[in-house]
Amino acid sequence: MEIYFTKLHGNGNDFILINELQGTVIPDDMKAAFARLYCDRRYGIGADGVLFLSGSATSTFKMRLFQPDESEAEMCGNGIRCLGKYLYDADLAKDFCTVETIAGEIKLELKGDEDTFSAVVSMPVPKFDRPDIPATGSGEYRETIADYEVYAVNVCVPHAVVFVEEIANVPLDEVAPIIRRHPSFPQGANVNFVEVAGEDELRIRTFERGIEGETLSCGTGATAAAAVAHHLGYPGTKSKAPVGTTVEVYTRGGPLTIYLGETTRMEGPAVNVYTGVITF
Repeated sequence: MEIYFTKLHGNGNDFILINELQGTVIPDDMKAAFARLYCDRRYGIGADGVLFLSGSATSTFKMRLFQPDESEAEMCGNGIRCLGKYLYDADLAKDFCTVETIAGEIKLELKGDEDTFSAVVSMPVPKFDRPDIPATGSGEYRETIADYEVYAVNVCVPHAVVFVEEIANVPLDEVAPIIRRHPSFPQGANVNFVEVAGEDELRIRTFERGIEGETLSCGTGATAAAAVAHHLGYPGTKSKAPVGTTVEVYTRGGPLTIYLGETTRMEGPAVNVYTGVITF
């Protein structure tokens, strides 16, 4: 038995893509276990998730994303750009397509030439159901992040956004898991520590649920951070730099551009790393 795959990344957020346009490759009841096994960076291929590309009754294509902890994510900003890169390289889509996800239909604008590729993703409008969530909860929670104020926004995935003076000084591995599992987020949350770097510029570090660690980039996290910064200003910082409707967000893996307004869009690169085959 042979399973063909493509390894891609968006600003270092990496994925294994399985093409199921011609039929099921990994049975649905095995997809979660497949992700756990092959996302392992020592005993598998290594990735932050597995993308399954298939046909759709409502959109041009369909994307499902399974994470290393066997959970299925609603959507992924970097992952869907990687899907777009695969479609572009395979001549399955060149300019525009729509993708069915758990979070709804996502529109993709594809931009490429011989040397570069980027995609503009139509993101769901950020929802501020609970615009700010102060650090309340158990005594341990207050003690651990007593100086942090946590903001909640949903960009098809629940996010916690925390503004700090310098993201380099954040004890992310210590603090982020507590916020990620706090009762304020019944479904859990990706946790983003954000530094206002300048006019319309943010720096960000993200701890992702499902991966249960820091990733080099998170597209929905960058969108969430830009949306909160624009919506609420720059809380928790001494910066007086304005945060407008076009925001450059610098993740550890590279920049993403977020466009806010009547629609919310994210633009960034995606790279095909290699193709391979798993043999049994």
